Amino acid sequence: MRIFALRVPLFAVLVGVAALAMLIPASVAVVEEDFRSGRSFFYSALLFGILTLVVVFATQGMPPAKSARTHLAGLIAAYVMLPLVLAVPLVDSIGNTRFFNSYFEMVSALTTTGATVFEPARLSDAEHLWRALVGWLGGLMVWVTAAAVMAPLNLGGFEVSSETQDRRIQSNRSQILAAAPELRLRRAIGSLAPVYLGLTGLLWLLQVLSGEADLPALAHAMAVMSTSGISPTGGLAASQGGLLSEVVIFAFFLFALSHHAFGDRLGPATPGRLYQDREVRLAVCVAIVLTVLFFLRHWLGALEFDDEDNVGAALAALWGSLFTIMSFLTTTGFVSDFWAAARGWSGLPTPGLLLVSLALMGGGAATTAGGIKLIRVYALYKHGQRELSKLTHPHSVAAGGRLGRRIRREGAYIAWVFFMLFILSMAGVMLALSLTGLDFEQAFVLAAAALSTTGPLAAVGGEVPIAYANLTDPAKAVLLAAMILGRVETLALIALFNPGFWRI
Repeated sequence: MRIFALRVPLFAVLVGVAALAMLIPASVAVVEEDFRSGRSFFYSALLFGILTLVVVFATQGMPPAKSARTHLAGLIAAYVMLPLVLAVPLVDSIGNTRFFNSYFEMVSALTTTGATVFEPARLSDAEHLWRALVGWLGGLMVWVTAAAVMAPLNLGGFEVSSETQDRRIQSNRSQILAAAPELRLRRAIGSLAPVYLGLTGLLWLLQVLSGEADLPALAHAMAVMSTSGISPTGGLAASQGGLLSEVVIFAFFLFALSHHAFGDRLGPATPGRLYQDREVRLAVCVAIVLTVLFFLRHWLGALEFDDEDNVGAALAALWGSLFTIMSFLTTTGFVSDFWAAARGWSGLPTPGLLLVSLALMGGGAATTAGGIKLIRVYALYKHGQRELSKLTHPHSVAAGGRLGRRIRREGAYIAWVFFMLFILSMAGVMLALSLTGLDFEQAFVLAAAALSTTGPLAAVGGEVPIAYANLTDPAKAVLLAAMILGRVETLALIALFNPGFWRI
């Protein structure tokens, strides 16, 4: 049975999981007597389930994958090809849309970007659930591939702090089997999927207890755990949970800041690991500093309106700023219901550029968050701090141990390389978007939203909200490539085409 599982192609496994997942919105549609949507999802599940079984039995003679290049190739192929399967029930259920729009929607959900071309009122509950479910499964795939693919290859942020950068896999049989993508993924799924599912269920329960309706509560729980920002109501402003719901969601942002929150198994030592985690401490510092600056900015704005004594409005502004800052730092993209109150209290416009900067900074490595990642920002900060210290004390010896020295030296060098690649990718996407007719501000915001996998950024990143539905097909095609690139990361893509990497 173990060898049988090893010989199943990775893409066939993913298609089989997608077929099983289609039964969930099909069941919801039948319960709500939405038989058109129910038939679309059920027939699609039946079709792709049969095709998966055919492929499974037809590929049993194939040898298991042996190279690390197969890991990355399979991952990129999944982000490109799997949305073709996921879009079939959606386009058939909606009926009056093009397949290209459904494909865009599924790529956005699978990469946990959350950009949508459909108004919330246009979709049924089953279709909203399907979008949220695909985003949730995309988040699980990020967790699993981070542990099974990126970590062994020192990619995805692991290259900054890893002490074994030149790891090689020898050719004996046991190590080849251990390197097989299917076996790695199966082990990672066995350890991470129960945690992911349990945390999502807990957040759903807490959302319901806070007063949220069942479907929005489930969709928001999936969106927070996957950092996709997918909402059937268009955001938290229309939710029924209010402040209590936002407080619960805020607590679960932690899982997008550090893999220590879930990867090392939750236990009594977890608080200590989180306290010492460099990414968490950097995120807390950024959130506190920016919240204070935002609050002072709002307070100075309120002075002009003689409203500084309104304690309730001040607290609403403080909470709205803190929640929204942390939401965009984790690339979730939820805007607090009190964010509008903060702007109304001060009479100042939304600081969209700072939200764009937070999304580009991103969350923790080996999490569902996108962006540059906090560990890389931390490495660049520590290297700069050390260089400034050497200007005044040239012969000083820095503390931090072996790992600290590695982060300040090799880690900072690799982080700078990735930062330059990210900026070049940003420039390339902006140039391509400008060729489709968009102006500089629109191209900048959309490029940042796609590469950081923060789709809701388009609505708040600029002076005027940008609707994905109004974009041309060439612009959407550019964003499709950018979302996949932002999810896989440029460094991993370059490693895939590096001839020296093929022998690993």
